Amino acid sequence: MERIKPRTLSGFMELLPEKQAQMERIMETLRSTYSLYGFAPLDTPIIEASEVLLAKGGGETEKQIYRFEKGDSDLSLRFDLTVPLAKYVAINCGQLSFPFRRYQLGKVFRGERAQRGRFREFYQADIDIIGDGELDVMNEAEIPAIIYRTFTTLGLTKFKIRVNNRKVLNGFFEILELSDRAADIMHTIDKLDKIGTEKCRALLIEGGVSENAADEIMSFIAINGTSAEKLKALEKYRNKNTTYSKIFDVGLKELGDVVRHLPEFGVPESHFEIDLTIARGLDYYTGTVYETTLTEHPEIGSVCSGGRYDNLAEYYTDKKLPGVGISIGLTRLFFVLEEQGMLSNEIITSPADVLIIPMTENKAKAIETATLFRENGIRTMLYSEQKKFKSKMNFADKIGVPFVVFIGDDEIADNFVTVKNMKNGHQFKKSEKMAMSYIKGVVTLRNNSDLILNFVKEK
Repeated sequence: MERIKPRTLSGFMELLPEKQAQMERIMETLRSTYSLYGFAPLDTPIIEASEVLLAKGGGETEKQIYRFEKGDSDLSLRFDLTVPLAKYVAINCGQLSFPFRRYQLGKVFRGERAQRGRFREFYQADIDIIGDGELDVMNEAEIPAIIYRTFTTLGLTKFKIRVNNRKVLNGFFEILELSDRAADIMHTIDKLDKIGTEKCRALLIEGGVSENAADEIMSFIAINGTSAEKLKALEKYRNKNTTYSKIFDVGLKELGDVVRHLPEFGVPESHFEIDLTIARGLDYYTGTVYETTLTEHPEIGSVCSGGRYDNLAEYYTDKKLPGVGISIGLTRLFFVLEEQGMLSNEIITSPADVLIIPMTENKAKAIETATLFRENGIRTMLYSEQKKFKSKMNFADKIGVPFVVFIGDDEIADNFVTVKNMKNGHQFKKSEKMAMSYIKGVVTLRNNSDLILNFVKEK
């Protein structure tokens, strides 16, 4: 039989057990943090009917989607978690309570070119708040608080939540009589961090914006200072909209409300700022928009983004369902943290807290001790292979187990166990009860450590 060389497809991540344990710890932290804010868990199918997924797609989305046929069915792998949410809410809106708050951690698939930090299969971690007809701006102010708590709970401290409002931008373009080009202009200024000021200005002019208007746009998005100073600077554009909607004034009020409430939600001013360059390339955002960046790694771009949209499920129902949400690119974030050496080794990534090694033919006591440990919440592995002692200890080292417990004839006779701390090599004898208490204390202390270290690896 010809052997097939095993390989993992480009753009798909597979982790060794200890790294997978770190990824699982991040996901547990996200779930518990989202739950603190009253979000319910949701899981939607990975495969959907293509017409459902592509209802608001097309263009680049259709090029990137994994699409296939099974019998007479035209099917696709989901490319984000928002479109399946829209379908879900449209189907179940009569049974859901609004505002509906959901979180979802799941894999999505995009057939784009795989490159450093960008994958074809990757986890997203999303939260969304969906309203029935209306949704108060207070929800838009709460979202950055959730971002802040999530990141700080993980151990990250060096990040910035950048906030803007699409109504402010649309109103400003209306003042310049550029409403018909607003979407293209926002797509251009959304690239500012990547292409720089001069290139951005040049692209605006290439797109049909006059030089004077391009200068006005570049001056507008360059307004600096504290959030309060930026809001004050924006006041000069108030009451200049020519239409009845007064869209700029509405957006400025919403932006001011969000920023004012952030400290009340526990977000320090050091961790957020108004950034008038944040437009979010997706056209369905209509109000507050967010991007979160790691301050020491701006080259990575946003690791958490999202915003307000007026009608989540307009392609599936006539019911107006406004919402606000964010998405964390979890696989990308994990890749960056690992690459930068920012994942702590203190967190226990072993599949067990204790490895029990019987040192006698009589295994009964070892089995009873393993059962007792498990009943008391200690993850316990029983080693039963007939190998030499050195091989057993090599196994303990390789899986990274923090403690090994030996049970031989002496331990059985004297009713104690021998415990070895694998981190410092210290070995001692204790009663089962004392051993359990000691092990649980050390394990709890280590697992309460921050998962993420706030330093940058030397290059």
